[in-house]
Amino acid sequence: MGLAHAWAAVDRGWKVTVFERGRVAEGASIRNFGMVWPVGQTAGEPLATALTSRTRWLQLAAEAGLRADPVGSIHIARREDEWTVFREFAARGPDLGYDVKLLTPAEVKERSPAVADGVIGGLWSGSELAVDPPAAVAGAARWLAERRGVAFQFGTAVTTVETGTVRTADGHTWSCDRAVICGGSDFETLFPAEFQQAQRSGLTRCKLQMLATGPQPRGFRIGPHLAGGLTLRHYKAFEICPSLAAVRERVTAEAPELDRYGIHVMASQDAAGRVILGDSHEYDAEMSPFDSGEIEGLMLRELRQLIDLPDWTIERRWHGVYAKYPAALQLAVEPMPEIWIRTGPGGAGMTLAFGLAEREWDKAA
Repeated sequence: MGLAHAWAAVDRGWKVTVFERGRVAEGASIRNFGMVWPVGQTAGEPLATALTSRTRWLQLAAEAGLRADPVGSIHIARREDEWTVFREFAARGPDLGYDVKLLTPAEVKERSPAVADGVIGGLWSGSELAVDPPAAVAGAARWLAERRGVAFQFGTAVTTVETGTVRTADGHTWSCDRAVICGGSDFETLFPAEFQQAQRSGLTRCKLQMLATGPQPRGFRIGPHLAGGLTLRHYKAFEICPSLAAVRERVTAEAPELDRYGIHVMASQDAAGRVILGDSHEYDAEMSPFDSGEIEGLMLRELRQLIDLPDWTIERRWHGVYAKYPAALQLAVEPMPEIWIRTGPGGAGMTLAFGLAEREWDKAA
């Protein structure tokens, strides 16, 4: 979110400085699948915002030499109720702006050699991009600094923001015409009263667990991003489908443990060949600083039914924490004149941030 606003502002002629408390970015922005995922966004403004972000990602990749591969995605149906939802979405989606179509089992296998046997069919979407989050975030910052003149103050914690003034922990005071606060899941450091009010209207923290294999042997690639029928429960885009309720009811009855931990399984692959796997969702009081072996086991149980990899050796395990604001695409608060708080895109920062920033700065012009 911070990089998106920096880019949008410098494009409009502003002189921009970014303050980052860490030596490098270490938060939710580098701890995700690297999926730019328009297919999951609700039709209308959310989908349009995601598609604007997609265009900006392709521009960034071309100008900064970063990866943004138009790999697309396949939702894989292994149950008849999932296939019914896919048919409904494929019938309604194109008129709403989604680039989707149905795939036969043979077509699914042709597009992805990683899909396990037992597939009934697939839902193809052509809008998804694959980026490598750590490289993308670091590369975007480097490009903004070297090519666009954005100044970066790494290792610099901001302690106070008032109209026209930013103060940092090293004792410096900075003058500004506008301050944009993109603090992610940090609700306490700056403007805690505003965040407490937002929490009363639904702002929450979400923890997700993820895994990655090592580089797959012999250059094996999974092709597009892959998702299972469980994912239908998570993304609001599929709520246009009348049969979605039956999928939710069946999962709750058969595997309540998946609902308990908010598990829906997806896979992407980075440039080095690692397959990134996940994920789970735990909120606020449910969150623990310790990762759960039970959650990892459940994710792998579901993933092994969905995909078949040459090498399942898990090389990395981690979790991320992000802010989610169900009431809107983001939390947008202005506690003082020319001070913007912008956070809470709900795990869709890679998908929405560039589009959200473009919209905000266009409106403010």
